[in-house]
Amino acid sequence: MSATLAAPGLIDISATKKVPFTRLVGVELRKMADTRAGLWLLILIAAVTALIVTIFFLVSDADDRTFLNFMGATATPQGFLLPVLGILLITSEWGQRTGLTTFALTPSRSRIIWAKVAAALVLGFAAIVVAIGVAALATVVGGADDAWANIGLDDFAKFGLLQVSGVLQGLAFGLIFLNSAAAIVTFFILPTAFSIVASLWSALKDIAPWIDLGTSQVPLFSGVNLTGEEWGQVGTSSLIWIVLPFAVGLWRVLRAEVK
Repeated sequence: MSATLAAPGLIDISATKKVPFTRLVGVELRKMADTRAGLWLLILIAAVTALIVTIFFLVSDADDRTFLNFMGATATPQGFLLPVLGILLITSEWGQRTGLTTFALTPSRSRIIWAKVAAALVLGFAAIVVAIGVAALATVVGGADDAWANIGLDDFAKFGLLQVSGVLQGLAFGLIFLNSAAAIVTFFILPTAFSIVASLWSALKDIAPWIDLGTSQVPLFSGVNLTGEEWGQVGTSSLIWIVLPFAVGLWRVLRAEVK
């Protein structure tokens, strides 16, 4: 960092280089492991992933012990936990009152937010790698005779899309509420309540896949190729439940008073 005296009592920092974005991402990753809640969440994601695969291994029939089934078994628990990781990455600045320090050291709030997004995606991809690794190990130990059959890159892509969308949705809810408890409770209650209403209200049944993220993502779990219409439904529901909340939350953070 370089600085020169511009006038008596003033320091000119106009020539000071910005903090590299990779360093900001590294700081956000370290923050996640430095807090007790964040560290235990990371441990819980890995532990629950291994536990679910173990349970599926013990209770399933031998013919069902395929790599894809093992990997699919991890989708639900990680789908619950990864969004919480995204929420905590955002709300920690307000809950632990570190925002003043963070935004003072790096005045560009947008760079901090995008660093948090990058850090969340890094952790999300790490969780995906753990899931694939545990599933592969279980398949090697006691998989079915055709356990590795019908595996394609699209299967990994759909699995990754499910988990990454959960992380991004968690980030979006964190940006909107800036409070861990409120964001977590709303994240789990609001989409679930909407899915229930959509399934019970006949007027919404036909359009539910276009506006309900949970409904539109069902084909991603099925292991079949999605049609163009189904991809369109995933896209529109993602706009409603991920992109729009993220944009509103980002607008709020860029204009909110940091206390």
